[in-house]
Amino acid sequence: MKFSFCPDCGSGLEPKIIGDEGYVPFCKKCDRPWFPLSYTCTITLVASDTVPEEFALIQQYNIPDDRFICVAGYLKPGESAETTSLREVEEEIGLKPLHTNYIGSYYLERRDQLMLGFSAHVKKAEFTLSDEVDKAKWFSAEEAERVLPPNSIALNLFMDYLKTK
Repeated sequence: MKFSFCPDCGSGLEPKIIGDEGYVPFCKKCDRPWFPLSYTCTITLVASDTVPEEFALIQQYNIPDDRFICVAGYLKPGESAETTSLREVEEEIGLKPLHTNYIGSYYLERRDQLMLGFSAHVKKAEFTLSDEVDKAKWFSAEEAERVLPPNSIALNLFMDYLKTK
């Protein structure tokens, strides 16, 4: 997101050189820069703590029938990325994570999103789906690699997770 007006006072912003950053939108009235930012969200690969190498993946309204994705969601103001990851897993598939691990960050250019990637381990159980999720299913590692969309952040997160094992 690029700012044209100051979010605090509403004044128009003017470009100003800020250190090594180059020209940055600047509010003269508030005497502060407004750096461009991306929408921050988490993407979480849900792994079974009970059955080794099983993963819970979801399907939503915009996903083709033969593809599944990882749980994802936006950070709420004041919420840490770890808390968001835990909350989204519990909200979307109804399973409470035992613990999460940070894997890495991924940028989704078409939506200007910075996606912070986690794995979350849960006890394998039946899903309780939110209204945002059409279907959830457990997959072996081999199956998960096949059903995750090619060249997707979900697939990259999955492959990065496997490297940590």
